[in-house]
This record gives sequence, C-alpha cells and structure tokens, in this order.
Amino acid sequence: MSDSYFYSKAARYWANIPPTVDGVLGGYGHISDIDVEGSRSFLDEILAFENPPATKIALDCGAGIGRVSKHVLIPRFNKVDIVEQDEKFINNVKIYVGDDNQKIGTLYQTALQNFKPDKHYDLIWCQWVIGHLKDYDLIDFLNRCRMALNPNGVIVVKDNIAQSRELEYDEDDSSVTRPLKLLEILFEQANLTTVKTTVQKGFPPDIYPVHSFALVPVEK
Repeated sequence: MSDSYFYSKAARYWANIPPTVDGVLGGYGHISDIDVEGSRSFLDEILAFENPPATKIALDCGAGIGRVSKHVLIPRFNKVDIVEQDEKFINNVKIYVGDDNQKIGTLYQTALQNFKPDKHYDLIWCQWVIGHLKDYDLIDFLNRCRMALNPNGVIVVKDNIAQSRELEYDEDDSSVTRPLKLLEILFEQANLTTVKTTVQKGFPPDIYPVHSFALVPVEK
C-alpha cells in the first residue's frame, strides 16, 4: 500500500466524522469518562516522579476536538498546544474546551508525519493516533518529539494493542494496530525508553486492550 493512499484514505475518513466526542472516539463516546480517569491517574503518577516534568506547557498530538486537552492536560498545565490535521476538528477545539480555552496555545493544523515542533514541551501526549503513521514515519515523529522535550520531559503514548503478533490494518479509517513487541521496537529505534506503563481498566471487552507508555530519551 502506498503512503499517499494510506494517509489520504485516513484523511477522507475523518473528514466525514462529526466534531463530537462520539465521533472522535469512533462511536465509543460512552468510554470517554473511564478513559479520562485512567489518563489523569497515569499523568499524576508521572508528575510524582522523583524528577518530574514541569507543568508549563504540553502538546496534544492528533487532538481531535481537544477531548484530552480539556479533561487531562489543561487542569495540570499552564498552556496546551494542539496538533490536528482535520479542519473542522481544530476549528471546534476552543468551543469544546470552553471556559479554559485561554489555556489553549498554538493550534497546528497538520498531519503528524509532517509536524515539526518549533518549541520545547514538558509533556507530549499521543493518544489513539500513532496507528495513523507508518512505522518509519512513527519513528521519525517520535524522534522529533524526543528532541523537543524540555529537561525531565516525557512523551505519553496511549493506544490500542493487537493481541496477535501481526500488524492489524483497519480498512475503514486506514489505521494499524500494533502488537506490543513491535511498539517496543519502534520506541527503541526512536531512542526512547519506557519508564512507566499501564493497561487501561474498565473498557468493554469488545475493544482492543489499551496501554499507556511514559517514554523518555535514552541516556547516552
């Protein structure tokens, strides 16, 4: 499958999805509260590290309408930047965030395979989005994120994990779900190491297991 087909098909899919919580969660809007609770807990454990990241600025990657920004990042960071390629999603961010939208910083309307951070961040959050990147583009993206971290900065990846040993492709939204071993290899190739990981609890049994990873640069 060509890169252009893989990426353009995904863009067309999301262009037809409404800018709602149920839309960005693929019809699983009812799991949002459980997901937010798990993400907040994971983030609070990161902020309790012996050498924690600062809480000045975070980056929400593939942010959709800003669901994670509103409920997870904004309550804990002074400013949150957003990367999202879909125009209607990014145009709805400040509306969805509401009263705290003054804490939204720069909005970058671009795909992650093309995104190059132009500042440094204390935390970079990537949830349910890395499946829209080819392996080599994911490595490149994570490398760019790694180089954009402030001291003690952390990258969080929260995503579905395939139970098989093979990459699983979704024809509908043109995304992949990776097995755990492959993800670990890709993190390593991006010179990142996992310092904390957890499995999201409380999700319905008919969806993929969801793992969260706290990643930091490999010490040289």
